[in-house]
Amino acid sequence: MMRPPAYTSLPERMYAAQRPSAVPAPRLIAYNQPLADALGLSLTLDEMAGNAIPDGAQPIAQAYAAHQFGQWNPMLGDGRAVLLGEAGGRDIVLKGAGRTPFSRQGDGRAALGPVLREYLVSEAMAALGIPTTRALAALETGAKVQREMPLPGAILVRVAASHIRIGTFQFFAAHRDTEALGALFEHACDLHYPGAQNPMDFLHGVMAAQADLVAAWMGVGFIHGVMNTDNMSVSGETIDFGPCAFMDGYNPGAVFSSIDTYGRYAYGNQPGIAHWNVAQLASCLMQLMPDPDAAKAQMQAAIDTFPALYEAAWLRVFGAKLGLKLTLETRPIAARLLDLMATDGADFTNTFANLPDARDQFLDREAFDAWQRDWLALGPDLGALKNPQVIPRNHRIESAIYDAMAGDFAPFHALLDAVTHPFDPNTEYARPPTEDERITRTYCGT
Repeated sequence: MMRPPAYTSLPERMYAAQRPSAVPAPRLIAYNQPLADALGLSLTLDEMAGNAIPDGAQPIAQAYAAHQFGQWNPMLGDGRAVLLGEAGGRDIVLKGAGRTPFSRQGDGRAALGPVLREYLVSEAMAALGIPTTRALAALETGAKVQREMPLPGAILVRVAASHIRIGTFQFFAAHRDTEALGALFEHACDLHYPGAQNPMDFLHGVMAAQADLVAAWMGVGFIHGVMNTDNMSVSGETIDFGPCAFMDGYNPGAVFSSIDTYGRYAYGNQPGIAHWNVAQLASCLMQLMPDPDAAKAQMQAAIDTFPALYEAAWLRVFGAKLGLKLTLETRPIAARLLDLMATDGADFTNTFANLPDARDQFLDREAFDAWQRDWLALGPDLGALKNPQVIPRNHRIESAIYDAMAGDFAPFHALLDAVTHPFDPNTEYARPPTEDERITRTYCGT
C-alpha cells in the first residue's frame, strides 16, 4: 500500500497534481526485488508505467528553480517526473512519465539509454556505500521519443529520501513567499534533520551532509557532471545521474559532460561548487530569520566553515583508502600519491584497489617506490584497506546501452551484477578501456 506524498501536506501552490501519461506497451527490463521488499512495496507493471495509479498514491509534480551552470533560472520543476507517493518512508517517482506543467518545451519522456545509465550508476553508488537515490525498476514504454533521432522510450522508477532540492528553496525565496518557504523548511527538518531548531541548525546539517557526500564522490573518482542547485538534494543523497562519469586515468581537471564547456563541474571543482551551492541555500534561509542584518553575518560565518567540514571528510575518505587515519600533518602522503597518479595518468580505481602492489600503474616507478616506502613507514593497516575493485566504467555502460538498443539486455544485467558487488575481485570488469574504447563525453539525457 502506498501513501500520498508527505509533500502534499504543504500549500498547494508548491506542486501540481499530475497523473502520469499512459504508455502503449510497457515491458519490464529490471526490478530491484530487495529494495521493493525493504520498502514493503509491490507495484504492477501498469502502475510502474503510469497506466494505473496505485492505491493510496496521489501523483504530483514539484516546483523548483535553480542556478544552472551559475546562471539563474527562476522556473524549472519536475518536467518529466511524477512523484506517485511514499512507501517505507521514501518517495516513489516515475521518471519519464510524460508532460507536466513544468515541462516547458519538453515531451516529459525519457529515452532508454539515460534510464539504464541511472539504474546502473545509482545502484553502483548504493553498493559503494555512498548516499544516493535508488532504482526500483526500469521498463520500456513501447513508444519512441524524438531526440536527434527516434529512440526507444523508457521509465525509471526512482526511490529517494525526498526530492527537496536547494533549488526548491530558491523557488520560494525568489518569490518572497515566506509562508511556503517556512513550510518547506519545517517539512525538510522533519524529514532529514529532526534535531534542527532553526534555519542555522538546518544549514549546518545540510553542509555536513554535502561535505560528506562530495568527499565520498571524490574517493571513487566520480564526477556528477551537472551540480546545478536543482540537482543537489538537501538530504545529502546523490540525485540526477545525467552526464555523470567515473574516471579511468586520474585527472583532477577531468570533465565528461558534453554541456560543461568551461569545466565548471570538473572533478577537482566539485568541493568548491558544493560550497557555492550551500551558500545559495543560506541566502534563501535568511528570509526566515527575524533580523536580516544579523542573519547575513551569521549565515556567512556558517558558510565559511564548509571548507573545514569538507577537509575533515576528505581526510576520512582518503585515509580509509590508504589504511591510515589521516590528519593535516599526514595529508601530504595522500596528496603525493594523487600527484603521481595525475602525472602518469594512473587508473584511479585500480591504483587504490591494488595497493600496495600498484607499481605497474605508473610510468615513473621509482617515484612510486619512494612514495610507497614513506607510506609504509606510517604503518598503514593493510588488512583494513577497502577499495572498490569495480566501478561502472563509461565504456562498459555505453556498450551495455548499445546492446540494449538492439534488444539484448544480457550485457546490462551482467554489468549490473558486477557493479553491485564492487569489492569482489572481477578481472573482466576491472579492466580499464583501451584507447579505442575510451569514452570522453557523456550526455544529459533530457
